[in-house]
Amino acid sequence: MPEFSRSYLQQLLEAGAVQLAGAVATKASHKVRIGETGAIELKPTPQSQAFLPEDIPLAVVYEDEHLLVIDKPAGLVVHPAPGNWSGTLLNALLARDAGARTLPRAGIVHRLDKDTSGLMVVARTRATMDRLVAMIAAREVTRQYLALAHRPWEGSSHRRIDAPIGRDPRNRLRMAVVDLQRHSGKTAATVVDLLENGEQGCSLRCTLETGRTHQIRVHLAHIGHPLVADPTYGGAPAGGLARQALHAFRLAFPHPVTGAPLSWQAPLPAELRQAWETWGLRYNEVDWLP
Repeated sequence: MPEFSRSYLQQLLEAGAVQLAGAVATKASHKVRIGETGAIELKPTPQSQAFLPEDIPLAVVYEDEHLLVIDKPAGLVVHPAPGNWSGTLLNALLARDAGARTLPRAGIVHRLDKDTSGLMVVARTRATMDRLVAMIAAREVTRQYLALAHRPWEGSSHRRIDAPIGRDPRNRLRMAVVDLQRHSGKTAATVVDLLENGEQGCSLRCTLETGRTHQIRVHLAHIGHPLVADPTYGGAPAGGLARQALHAFRLAFPHPVTGAPLSWQAPLPAELRQAWETWGLRYNEVDWLP
């Protein structure tokens, strides 16, 4: 059945839609005997129904015929995946713009974790999408985040973390800093600047040089400053936060078509601002800009 993906067929197996010799087969490793006949019931799976338009409001901070920039709230998943086959940014984009249906991933060129808020750029044409992907790879797109991390900062207020990231060999559901000679992974670099120290922790500005999965969360945990309310990487709840203290506050790049310089800043959401104030840290967006 070459017209169907392996993932789709696996879901049919798990759903009991495959029979061999009159019995339900649920394991892909099942050995088929000579002469056995089978039947497959083709029916929709959660994944096959995921890419549908949904009327989900978006906070659009910029829009033209080529691209749009949104301020994503914490809690919004960017792309359908197991456990979140609907209610995602992709579903919202499909409902908002008919042209999104003609683009891979509805024009999404980079992602934010579900519980990370802030700015994202989305392409509205294939040419813009290809150009944005190339610009991100060439590090022509500036992506800066604000973070609240455990433990007061020590040493230089400016630090570049250059540490490869891959799947955690001990827990495949997490990412980790890995030794590329022993484990698969990719190079990753984050520039971290101290904004202010407090008794309980510190506020930081993090600038991505690469864009690996969970990069800032992994790098900060690696140097002993896990994000507040990020239990996956060693962070604990504090300041009233129920989600990780990470916000994509600045996005800048030359327009992929006109070349004009573009830049946006997204203020801290209310729950993060409250956490800053609870820790006695200043809230001054001017100081946070490079």
